[in-house]
Amino acid sequence: MDDKDFRRIPEASYLNTDNTWRYRAILHFCFKRHEHMQTYVYPEDIFHQLKKDAHFKEYTFDQLEQDLTSLVGWNNLIPHQETGRSKTIADFKKKRFRYQCSPYTVEIERMLEKLRTIGEEFGGSLETTQFDRIISALKNLLFPPAPLPDKEIYQLWDDLEHYFRTMVQNASDYLAHLKSAKVEERMQTTAFIVYKDKFTHYLQTFVIGLQHSAQRMEKLFKDSTPELEENLFTRLAEYQLTIPLLGEEKAKEDYLEDFRESFQVMREWFIGTGYRSSELSALSKETVDTIRRITKFAQRLAEQHQSFRSRKAEYLQLAQWFSQLDTKEEADELSALVFGPAGGRHFYTESREMEDYTSRIEEEPAAFLELAPRVRTYRERQRQTPIQEHNAAKEEARRAHLKQREKLSALMESLSSDDLIDFEHLPTLSREARQMLLGWVARALHRNPISTEMGFGVELLYDPQEKRKVILHCEDGDFALPPMKFKLQRSK
Repeated sequence: MDDKDFRRIPEASYLNTDNTWRYRAILHFCFKRHEHMQTYVYPEDIFHQLKKDAHFKEYTFDQLEQDLTSLVGWNNLIPHQETGRSKTIADFKKKRFRYQCSPYTVEIERMLEKLRTIGEEFGGSLETTQFDRIISALKNLLFPPAPLPDKEIYQLWDDLEHYFRTMVQNASDYLAHLKSAKVEERMQTTAFIVYKDKFTHYLQTFVIGLQHSAQRMEKLFKDSTPELEENLFTRLAEYQLTIPLLGEEKAKEDYLEDFRESFQVMREWFIGTGYRSSELSALSKETVDTIRRITKFAQRLAEQHQSFRSRKAEYLQLAQWFSQLDTKEEADELSALVFGPAGGRHFYTESREMEDYTSRIEEEPAAFLELAPRVRTYRERQRQTPIQEHNAAKEEARRAHLKQREKLSALMESLSSDDLIDFEHLPTLSREARQMLLGWVARALHRNPISTEMGFGVELLYDPQEKRKVILHCEDGDFALPPMKFKLQRSK
């Protein structure tokens, strides 16, 4: 046996420790995200999910950060520093992290899943044969060429679930593998250029097979009817009842619900719903993005490798071509071909109407750009507009303002008694009076006394230590505030 067979496995420490229930909940959530091809998980997402459980009612974000640190120390989670959201140096120094499940953690969590339900072993890969098997099993279940006994129908259903589960797990594992930090580091090495074509061909073959299978799968689900599916689930449930299970028997309705839910999950995974796209299309997009990323890494490496090559031989060959030409016109044509046209001009118009990067330039509508003469004396023609006077409107606005001011001044006079406005004894106020009084309060809290637009000053009188509240009744609502008074300061 190797020495590794005797070493302690720190990744399993979270299964038997003081806060196992917390660690298992965190890793189970991260594992579920991994299974749905969401490689990275943020602490905020984990915290919001845990707070939905009654067991985590008193759980704090600081405790979560401590638990994540422990799981990183046990190699259950791989931290990746998040720099994209840092706007200042202080934010960068805080080291915000997102986390990825380690391979050991994924296998441990899957083992725990298998302890609860029967599962199947998997291997990370992208194989189109799984789609062919799923289509064959689904077609024989929904549209059998000849009537099948219940036993064969149950076996077909078991095969369908097995193929579907294996395909989803293998695809998510393989794409997560390609997204891992270690693989990305290898992609940035020169040795990766050798494997680029192999990777790209493998992924392109999968995408082509996936697109062909998607159309056939969508047709099968759309041709199916609720009556046909319900009859299938009933036969499966009745056959399930004939299998003896000591102490684990379920009612027929429970089996029916399980079969309906499993079939609905498959349907949504392949064709989506009315409000979201299918996971099959997400898998296709993820694979295409991976191809682009691999090609980008390979192109960057090739450019770096090319920059160190001497181009002396190319320049000598180019000089020989020029020396063999007889006329300047031929030399100009060769120069335009090699170096491009001289004295080019660049024109920029409005944004493109077509954003598809695969579209051709001749397929896009023409854009029109008006050019101005390149002479010093040219000036754009400007339309002269007369200056309009608005004296009547200004006078009307001034009269309305003075009238409103007189109205509010008279109102304030009616609210005061011996040059004192006591909030506790005020009648029901209009909206304008309430706005003015509370505006005075807001200004006086910063600088007391204040000057008002009425031509007199006011001083706010109140005790900040007073706990009692008074109610200010207004037409648009009641306001609770401490006992306050305004003392009017009239100019002599």
